[in-house]
Amino acid sequence: MPEKVVVIPTYNERGNIDTLLPALLDFDPGLEVVIVDDQSPDGTADLAEEIGRSRGRVHVVRRAVKEGIGPAYRSGFKKALELGGELIVQMDADFSHPISSLPELFGGTADHDVVLGSRYLDGITVVRWPIERLLLSYFGNFYVRTLTGLPVRDTTGGFKCWRREMLEAINLDQVRSNGYSFQIEMTYRAWCKGARILEVPIIFMDREVGISKMSKRIGLEAMWIVWELKFRRAVGRL
Repeated sequence: MPEKVVVIPTYNERGNIDTLLPALLDFDPGLEVVIVDDQSPDGTADLAEEIGRSRGRVHVVRRAVKEGIGPAYRSGFKKALELGGELIVQMDADFSHPISSLPELFGGTADHDVVLGSRYLDGITVVRWPIERLLLSYFGNFYVRTLTGLPVRDTTGGFKCWRREMLEAINLDQVRSNGYSFQIEMTYRAWCKGARILEVPIIFMDREVGISKMSKRIGLEAMWIVWELKFRRAVGRL
């Protein structure tokens, strides 16, 4: 059984997967990768399976419909747990999350349940974002921290390492978020269960290949999910 599994959701990421998967497999010979693809028209899943056949250690989960990053991650986490993964990383397919930071994320789990790669721990370590998106993200995180009390600088970051026991403690079928609010909800649920959370600084590089999935609808979902989570916790239904 693999100790370390990386889960990557994809939609039209063929141009990135072609280089990302070999880079991950070469970086850590003990690493297994789960690709969760939402029927990408560009053949992302086919390419991932081809790389898996030639290199091994790649598992592809094909989802029937495109529902968002939340359902994709839930499927990927379940597959990683099924494979027997003890340390499970979630990361994007577009090289925005540095592979070189994986050892620090894995190492942090020695005495923490969740390790977050943070863009806002040492100032602002984001490269190539337009100022409008940067301000939206930065103040959005301030909004989430203020309303929830979550002791995390980067509540919307998607580069995290989970101990198996923490993922199992969260009922993945009850996680409701579809968009990037999924990142907020998962960290909040873990914190409410007493998770030991560690943030480590990363350099976040905006994608060079492909198109961002961010939209106004996704941003609005992240705003209202905070209130729903607070309410559910208050009534004991989180």
